[in-house]
Amino acid sequence: MACALERNQERPVIRVLIVLVGLVLLPVTGIAEGRCPPGQYPIGGQGVQGCAPIPGSGSEAGSGSPRPTGVWHKTWGAIAISTDGAAGASTGKLSKADAAKDSEANCAKSGGRSCKVAFTFKNQCGAATVPTSGDGGTSFGRAETKEKAEELAMDRCASDGGIGCNVIYAACAQPEFESY
Repeated sequence: MACALERNQERPVIRVLIVLVGLVLLPVTGIAEGRCPPGQYPIGGQGVQGCAPIPGSGSEAGSGSPRPTGVWHKTWGAIAISTDGAAGASTGKLSKADAAKDSEANCAKSGGRSCKVAFTFKNQCGAATVPTSGDGGTSFGRAETKEKAEELAMDRCASDGGIGCNVIYAACAQPEFESY
């Protein structure tokens, strides 16, 4: 009976030791970081506290993280038409206003007297169609490819009452990459 009593007394002592070791180690991990994000360690003293990257942790400058090598610029396209049948277009302009101005100038060069912007598109393709007979005037479409833009313009031309619609213009305003 004395042996069973000794074993029962050993178990609580072992449990207490395990709990104490766990409690001793727990605060050490919290103090080590010093409220710094992962990959950094605390620096400073006497009330001034900061964090610095741990050398070799990958968080310091020049660690091989990807850096941009340039910037993408959105480009615009526009189609201008006049009441006397002339038309002009422009693509690859950095602003909507520049695309509109250039398309109106191209329309005037082709003989138009009162050219006005009828359609604009940005970072995509634009198309214009006219019917050979029937109702409707110029129809437009914009999409991610020239073929889809033409298809949309043809569908609009037909739905507006046009018969025998023809694509008269299709082009794309692609984004341009500028390297640093």
